[in-house]
Amino acid sequence: MNNSIQPGDTVAVVIKGSPLFGRLLSIKGSKAVLSFGGQRRDQGLPLRDVIAIDPEHLFDGSELPAPEQVQDSAPSARAVVEAWQLLETDQPGGLARLSLCELGELVLTPLNLAGLAALWAWLHGNQQLFRWRRDRLIQPLSREERASLRRQRRAEREAQQHEQRQLALLRAERGLSDDERLELDPVWDERFSHWIQLLKDNPAAVGSDLDLQQWSAALSIGSDAADLRQWLIVRGLLDTNEPIGLRGSVWSRCFPSDLVEEANRLVALSNEERPGDEQRIDLTHLATYSLDDAGTREIDDALSLERRDGVDWIWIHIADPSRLIDIDSPLDQEARRRATSLYLAEGVMPMLPLELAAGPLSLRAGQRCAALSVAVRLDEDGAVAQQRIARSWIRLRYGLTYTDGDELIELAPPGDEALSDLSGLLMLRMRWRRSKGAVMFDRPEGRFRRSDGALALQVIDPSPSRLMVSEAMLLMGAVVAGFGQEHSLPLPFRSQPAAELPSSDELDRIPEGPARDAAIKRCLSRGVQGTRAMPHFSLGLEAYVQATSPIRRYADLVAHRQIIAQLSALAPMDEERLREVIDDLDDPLRQSIQISREDQRHWQQVWFAEHQNTVCSAVFLRWLRPQDRLALVHVSELAMDLVGCVSADNPAPGDALELRVGRADPVRGELQLQLA
Repeated sequence: MNNSIQPGDTVAVVIKGSPLFGRLLSIKGSKAVLSFGGQRRDQGLPLRDVIAIDPEHLFDGSELPAPEQVQDSAPSARAVVEAWQLLETDQPGGLARLSLCELGELVLTPLNLAGLAALWAWLHGNQQLFRWRRDRLIQPLSREERASLRRQRRAEREAQQHEQRQLALLRAERGLSDDERLELDPVWDERFSHWIQLLKDNPAAVGSDLDLQQWSAALSIGSDAADLRQWLIVRGLLDTNEPIGLRGSVWSRCFPSDLVEEANRLVALSNEERPGDEQRIDLTHLATYSLDDAGTREIDDALSLERRDGVDWIWIHIADPSRLIDIDSPLDQEARRRATSLYLAEGVMPMLPLELAAGPLSLRAGQRCAALSVAVRLDEDGAVAQQRIARSWIRLRYGLTYTDGDELIELAPPGDEALSDLSGLLMLRMRWRRSKGAVMFDRPEGRFRRSDGALALQVIDPSPSRLMVSEAMLLMGAVVAGFGQEHSLPLPFRSQPAAELPSSDELDRIPEGPARDAAIKRCLSRGVQGTRAMPHFSLGLEAYVQATSPIRRYADLVAHRQIIAQLSALAPMDEERLREVIDDLDDPLRQSIQISREDQRHWQQVWFAEHQNTVCSAVFLRWLRPQDRLALVHVSELAMDLVGCVSADNPAPGDALELRVGRADPVRGELQLQLA
């Protein structure tokens, strides 16, 4: 086809997928200006995109057809099929090639501009008879090509129908069955995982995620994180009671079968002699007590009182998992990956397999157990006067609950006064720490628990037995830290920078209780972990090491190994390697805190959803975002600090407020509390 066009010629173009006829008005360099029929405005286009369709000037002076004329002039289906049959027969040199006008002469009666424009549009439509070639000629498709096209179109239709079935399945407001999940293409699992990861990592970006935008309209997904969360939960793609942060974390998978087998192997070996057992001192004659919440399975600490030559010695015994778990063994590596046991409302996700953690690693009543024990003699002020650390054998006489312990402390029955005496000694120690600047927050703490489908609020009161155990664990940490300093032993020390607390006058203006505690807590810095001893401000200690939960915290297990190496004259881990281990633990520890907080937030939402009409007394603590009237308040009934919207004009810390539920929707992950 001759493409040497001149102003006034009728031409064909394709603009944004629309095949059109126009008239060339002018040529300016490489640009052509065209006019079109109907209401379409004149337009400038690259000259290379303009195609001459009337080389013999058959239609000079004819008006361009309007869109409705083109629509009414489409070639008949019979005419184009007959033309294809005529042209498809083999020609010398291949299949026939002809211009738009030549094809129009075969299929149009009469041949006019409206018909040619309609034919031009038809060629670019969903037809399977002719192709528009790059040399701007038309060629009939071969029978083989048409058959291939039909197969392709059929496959496209089937794929489209398949996609529509899947979209219909996902639009249904109900949970998907297992069979329906299998019916979905694997790409959907990838999308769901991406959307859930988005909720986990950056919920604020849900509305701007391009992949989600592509499907949100078709699947009726709203524009924010709460909408997406609800959509996923309704379809059973997300467990409403499982923290999103748990997905993909080290706790989201069960222990592999090979680690379970290894744990069972160590259980079987636990009664046999192990390296280092010959160094243990025998303390099985001491009356030893463990105190824990009812149902606790990992028992890693116990207490004894020894009266020797009229002097009281406090014995603190901690389970010794290093007896069975070798450093860098597969179980040790898994424990290091987890860093800590994760405690959720529905139970614990342990750092070590429970076969071991709740078995031979725990301090079990009536059985001889391996421990790392610390003996401490306090002076009359509560300072450490003498101390000793040793690997030991102990035998628990009593496995007590905290309630049992409170009764024994209070009653001090004749012949069994040890627990009451221990409580007195450790309260002396607490007063000593207070004299050194320790900051005490002895208030009830609330936490939601869920068992057998029932949600319950557990309020932990600072009872005598809990305070005694807590103080004993702090004493152990101080002794271990002192041992490390004495022997220049690298340990995972915990410290806290000094803080400038509110003045006495400022505190006196705040009622004693949660509001005053909140004012003090706001001034405290976060604790840090490192390889050098530094003071811990709020504990009132010059140095401190957490070493009382080696079954549940990997850093505590590391501290035990360092101490045992020093006691056994073996080479401990050097400071550089210890720093690397501490750094490795930072990420899973941070995740565990986030997951635990998310879990408790969810159960708060569930609790308030079940108590929509509840009115609670609350105490104003401080503003969080005063411009939005958002504040932190303490709810005594729950023993929790919560965030709520305050309508009172100018509440002061300690002011009483009344809390009501504005909105509580655990499916959407929303909780709004109103306070007046």
